[in-house]
Amino acid sequence: MAKTKTEGKQESSGVQEILATLCQQYKSAGFDKLITLTSSADEEAAAIVWGQYQGVETPRIFLLALAPGNWDKANAEYVQQKSYTLPPADTKEDEFPQFAVVSDGEHKTCFELSFPAYEIDRLPTLKEINEYKRIKADPTYRWSMKMYDRLMRGFDEFHEQVYQNVRDNISSSNDIIREVTKILFLESFRLHHEGSNLEFQHDNQTLNLNQIFNVAYIKKQGKKAVAQIQAAFDHFKSHADYVVTDDNGESHAIFDEQTHLRLGQPRNYETLLDLIQNLGAVTNNYDQVVKTQGTLADIAADVLGRLLDVFLRAKFKPEGMGVYLTPAPVKQAMLAIAFHDIKEETPELLTARDEEGKPLFRFCDPACGSYGFGAVAMGYLERALLEILGKETSEDVRRDKLFQDMCQYSFIGADNSQDMVTLARVNMALLGAPKAKIFRTYDSLITAQFKPCSYDLICTNPPFGTPKFSKGQEKAKKSYEEAREKILQLFRSDLVENPKKAGTYTYEPSVSGLAMGGKPDSKGLWKPVSASIDPAVLFIDRCLQMLKPGGRLLIVLPDGVLCNSGDKYVREYIMGTKDEATGQFHGGKAIVKAVISLPSDTFKLSGTGAKTSILYLQKRQAREQDPQRFQDVPQPDVFMAVADTLGYLVKNNVEDYSTGVTNDLAAIVGAYVRGE
Repeated sequence: MAKTKTEGKQESSGVQEILATLCQQYKSAGFDKLITLTSSADEEAAAIVWGQYQGVETPRIFLLALAPGNWDKANAEYVQQKSYTLPPADTKEDEFPQFAVVSDGEHKTCFELSFPAYEIDRLPTLKEINEYKRIKADPTYRWSMKMYDRLMRGFDEFHEQVYQNVRDNISSSNDIIREVTKILFLESFRLHHEGSNLEFQHDNQTLNLNQIFNVAYIKKQGKKAVAQIQAAFDHFKSHADYVVTDDNGESHAIFDEQTHLRLGQPRNYETLLDLIQNLGAVTNNYDQVVKTQGTLADIAADVLGRLLDVFLRAKFKPEGMGVYLTPAPVKQAMLAIAFHDIKEETPELLTARDEEGKPLFRFCDPACGSYGFGAVAMGYLERALLEILGKETSEDVRRDKLFQDMCQYSFIGADNSQDMVTLARVNMALLGAPKAKIFRTYDSLITAQFKPCSYDLICTNPPFGTPKFSKGQEKAKKSYEEAREKILQLFRSDLVENPKKAGTYTYEPSVSGLAMGGKPDSKGLWKPVSASIDPAVLFIDRCLQMLKPGGRLLIVLPDGVLCNSGDKYVREYIMGTKDEATGQFHGGKAIVKAVISLPSDTFKLSGTGAKTSILYLQKRQAREQDPQRFQDVPQPDVFMAVADTLGYLVKNNVEDYSTGVTNDLAAIVGAYVRGE
C-alpha cells in the first residue's frame, strides 16, 4: 500500500527528532559544528558534525537517522554510499566524513568510513579523533558506490532471468554464479590487455575480443557471437598473466582445462554485458565528468571486489559449498586484531624485501574457500601501509610499487575444490591481484605446496569434525581410516621412537616439525592417535608448522578442542605445561594471545550449529644459536571474550541485518585494541 502524504510527513517528523537527538548528543561531546543535509527519502535524515581540538578541526562525522523498520540500511556499504552522495557536490576532499553514526531511535551503531568501511564499537572522543590516520578519498569513489548498487541489482536480476525466464545450459543457482564469474574474467582480461593480446582463432578466422565481446555484436550475430565468445574464453582462460606458481614450483591457471563457458542464450550475454560494460560517464566527487565512458577498471578496487563476495554469499547454495563462507563480521574481526598487532609490534614486516626485491610479508589461508580472508586482508594491508609509510609513499597506495608487488607475492591460499579456487582467483583479480598464489590442493594438511616456516600471518576456517559411518558402510570406514593413517604418519616428525618400549615415542619439539599424529599417555609416553582425531587439531599443528617463528595464526575452531578434557594434551602442546610453582608454561610452540567465543548460529547458513571460537596464537621465536628449537618465553595473560550476536539473524536462509541485533565482535575488537 502506498503511503499517504500525511503518513510520510509523520514519518519524516519522527526521523528529524531522531536526528536532533543525535546532533545534541554529539554537540555535548564537543562536536559542535553542524551541517544539515538534504535527503530525498522520507524515511531518513542526515547531518555532518565536527569539532575542534587544540586548534585543529576534527574529521567530519556523518549522522544518519533512520525511520523505524529501516534498520537493514544500517550496514557499512549503505552508510558509506550515503556519506558520499548526500554531502553537497562542492564538498572538499578533506571534508568528507571519516566516521558515521546511525540510529533509528532504538538502536545505534558506528562505522569507520575508510576503505573498506567497517563497523566499530564506539566513536573516538574529541581528543582521540585527530590521531586517526586518514586515507584520502578516491576522487571518483562516489561514482564507484553508485556502480556498486547498480551492479548488485543487475546481478540479482540476471540471476532471476536465467533461473526463471531465459533458461540456459545450467542446472542450479551455483551454476549461474560460475557463469557470471567467467564473464567477469573475460571482461577483466579485455580491459587489461590490448592489441594482438586480444586476438584468438576460431573457425579459421583471427578474431579480436574487443570486436565480439559487446552487446551490439551479440544482437547482430546471435548464436554465432556466442560460439565465438565461448572460443575466446577457452583461448584466454590459461593466459600466462593468470598463471601462478606455488612454493613447490607447480603452475596453476585460473581455470582448468575442463572448464568452459556454458551460457548459450544470446539474450543472457546481452544482459550481462550491458550491465558490466555500459556504465555511463565517470564523475568525480563534485559530480564533474572525468571520463565519458566508464568501465569496471574505473570502479574502486575494494568496491569491485566486494561485488563477488556479496553476490556469492547471497546466491550460492549451501550444498557442498556453503561451509567455506565465513560471515563478514568474523573475517573483519580476525583481520582487525591481526593487523593491529602487526602494526604495533612488527610494522617492519610489511615493508621488508628479500635480496631479489620481493616483499617478505606473506599471508596464507590453507583452506581458503572463496578467499574471503585474503580479500579483507588486502584492505587492512592498504591502510597499514599508508599509516607506516606516510608521506614516503604516494597518496594512492594501490599505485605504489610495494603494494603492487605484495599483490603478486604476498597472498597465498589453497582449497581442495576447484570451483572455490576459481571463484577466489577471479575475486582477487577484481581486487587487482590476478597473480595471487591461490591454487588447488588435494589436502592442505600434507601437501608439499606449503613449506614450513614460510608465512607471517595465517587466517583460516578449516574443516572440522569426522565423518559418521552407519551400519553397512564398513568398507568405506576402513578406506577412510587407512587414508587417514597415512596422513597421521606425517604428523609424527617430532616424535622419536622409544627403544625401551615398542610402539611408544618421546616428544622433541622443533620449529618446523609436527606431532599431533600422536598423543601422550598418563606417563608422558606418546602413542599414535586413531583416525577419529578431529581434523581441526591437525590444522592447528600444520598452521604452526607453516608459520615463520613469531608468525601469527587466527583460526576458527570447534569449542571442544579448547574445552574438552580429552583435548588437554592439544592445549599443552600449543602453550606448554604449567609449572605450578611459578605459574609459567614451558615446552609449548606458541603464545596464546586471545580466545573469542562465537555464537552457535555463526555457521547456520552452512548447515551447522557447531559451537566455535576464534583462537589467536603467535608462534614462539626460535633460539639464535639453535634455530630449530624454540625460545622459552613467558605466556602473558590471554584476552578472552564472548560474542553472543554478530549483527544479524539467519532468516529464510539469508543473513538479516535489519533486526537491530548488535555485532558484539565490534565491541570486542575495540576492547582488544585498547588493551581492556
